[in-house]
Amino acid sequence: MKAKFWIVKIAALSGLACCVSAVQAGDTLARIKETQTITIAHREASFPFSYLSENKKPIGYAVEICQKIVEALKKELKIPQLNVNYVLVTPSTRISSIADGKADLECGSTTNNAERRKQVAFTIPHFFATARMLVRTDSGISNWTDLKDKKVVTTKGTTSVKLLNDRDKIRGLGLKLVEGNDHNNSFAMVESFQADAFSMDDVLLYGLRANAKEPGKFAIVGDPLSTEPYAIMLRKDDPAFKSFVDREVARMMSDGEINKLYTKWFQQPVPPKGANLNMPMGFLLRDTLRFPSDKVAD
Repeated sequence: MKAKFWIVKIAALSGLACCVSAVQAGDTLARIKETQTITIAHREASFPFSYLSENKKPIGYAVEICQKIVEALKKELKIPQLNVNYVLVTPSTRISSIADGKADLECGSTTNNAERRKQVAFTIPHFFATARMLVRTDSGISNWTDLKDKKVVTTKGTTSVKLLNDRDKIRGLGLKLVEGNDHNNSFAMVESFQADAFSMDDVLLYGLRANAKEPGKFAIVGDPLSTEPYAIMLRKDDPAFKSFVDREVARMMSDGEINKLYTKWFQQPVPPKGANLNMPMGFLLRDTLRFPSDKVAD
């Protein structure tokens, strides 16, 4: 009888543990309300989307969108004080930070594509970039065919790695592909003549050039290789949380808040050096503001 009692008790405890785990994994809203804490993953150098200010605090276009989502959560969950934990991620760790439950939202410059949607979910895109390359103005490189037998750098863990390999196979360019640990590291390789070109999303390249010591020494060139829809990343096992985030992003778009944020971060001087990308809003983002949707063309 006693043995049977302990079997039942152990089974009950195991069931409770499973339920707790399920709440933690699949009910983000309930956990945030219970702990009064949300964790946001951010980047160190994805200017102007997600980067560190002079006092090492996360700032940027995507970070500010996430901060507005936090304000909406306070109202929805009736939590006047919602603690925000920030977790620094890299291109190599950002997906696992969400998939493994280390963060609730990833607020950076992450492309929504079919391969990544096997592991995580995405909300409505807040930006559309195109893949191009940054070169020194004296390099003689103006398009992809000029890269034959050249050393090209891209950042580890980004979609540009596959794009470059595909272009190399099609054109037979004989590229010498190297990978930087982050965008600053990749840019530094071109700056120090360790690489001939840096292939990445155009807006990130514009940002790196704007913040360089001598911006005039660099140019962004090349026909667009792809369109990259940037979106906030979240866990794929929680439709209720995704629905809330989607509704809030759509509201920001319909109310004109995204337009104001875009003007602030892409068409005005921003910290830390007062750089201005002077980048007009592209037609794909303009269309998304009119008809918000998380559906993208892969």
